[in-house]
Amino acid sequence: MGRPVLIYGKSGSGKSRSLKNFAEDEILLINVVGKELPFRKKFKFVLNSRNYKTIKSQLAKMPLKTAVIDDAGYLMTDKFMRDHSAGRKGREVYDLYNEIGDEFYFLIDFVRNSLPEDVIVYIMMHENMNDDGNTQLKTIGKMLDEKCCIEGLSTICLRCMSEEGRHFFKTVTNGQDISKSPEEMFESDEIENDLKAVDIAIRKYYGLISDEIETNESESEKNK
Repeated sequence: MGRPVLIYGKSGSGKSRSLKNFAEDEILLINVVGKELPFRKKFKFVLNSRNYKTIKSQLAKMPLKTAVIDDAGYLMTDKFMRDHSAGRKGREVYDLYNEIGDEFYFLIDFVRNSLPEDVIVYIMMHENMNDDGNTQLKTIGKMLDEKCCIEGLSTICLRCMSEEGRHFFKTVTNGQDISKSPEEMFESDEIENDLKAVDIAIRKYYGLISDEIETNESESEKNK
């Protein structure tokens, strides 16, 4: 059983920026919109695709333990923009929203039920404020919000935020967003904008790496 982890926030809050401390050959980056990263490092394993079948295939056969689907929400946007103006009417419009919801749900379900236990897939999405003033994931249609609840499919949802030039993750909710993480996984309610450090903390918490491995990696970073 793989582990989907949701990373959400406003545009420019530092979602992609959080990848910069991963080694170039350490992750599979699935770049849904093909955008450039906000730092100089180039990753070795990159897939530019909006095709669910292609993404699942690459996740299933990748030789790595960590993958990132950057701007995953655009998987839904792309489907909507391509199909909504194709003359659909009545029931066909309803079916389109169902298809959008189904495909995204089953992508997360694939991560949870078809990948090995030690594989973590970070799913990056934009946030949106609902009518009640609460912050949630930005989706298309009501199915994922009202019928599914995407964040319910993941134990860890980290909100990416930026204040006065400082980028950070929120690990617990303030009562008006969906941030959450297991008790004692992270040291505080706000942590550095560093997905590599997050990855280590998650793997350590679930016993997927030893303290010795973590220490060696930390020493390696210091010596760079």
